Amino acid sequence: MSKLSDEGLKLIFREARTHSDWLDQPVDDGLLAQVYDLAKMGPTSANMCPMRMVFVKSKEAKEKLKPTLAPANVNKCMEAPVTAIIAMDIHFYEQLPKLSPHVDAKAWFKDLPENVLEYIALRNGSLQGAYFMLAARSLGLDCGPMSGFDNAKVDAAFFAGTTIKSNFLCNLGHGDASKLHPRAPRLSFAEACQIV
Repeated sequence: MSKLSDEGLKLIFREARTHSDWLDQPVDDGLLAQVYDLAKMGPTSANMCPMRMVFVKSKEAKEKLKPTLAPANVNKCMEAPVTAIIAMDIHFYEQLPKLSPHVDAKAWFKDLPENVLEYIALRNGSLQGAYFMLAARSLGLDCGPMSGFDNAKVDAAFFAGTTIKSNFLCNLGHGDASKLHPRAPRLSFAEACQIV
């Protein structure tokens, strides 16, 4: 199997940063579709693919999002070209006949309690959210993932009447690197890992 070049590794890991300040450059809808089409290829349990997304771009949609945000995150989201609401369908199992046609995977999940379904969707949807950020970086976008919002308010504003719940937000665009702080430390292999 081949591997990414050093330049590719720099782009998505070593030199990629979380951005809070954005250049005034729009993000094309077609690019958002390309990012999703890469991210959807990452693995999930039983290929359940629970992630659902809303790309908040318009002035009207931004105003709808604004009252759900913690004060420290308002400017970050209002100034970003796009804020992706990374969400998850708690009833992901409804799509399993299409997504896992080789087995009756729907039967494994459909009768589980809602809190268990939410836990499963959260784990797999978070994986997909991470794939989404790596895909965005690989296609030249910067990311600003965040919590710091009221999930219930986002759900009421964007997912009312559905089985979809918000997970986290991710601002997208071209970050203003001049406003970045120095990169914070990470734990070393010895501090975080064991080989047994």
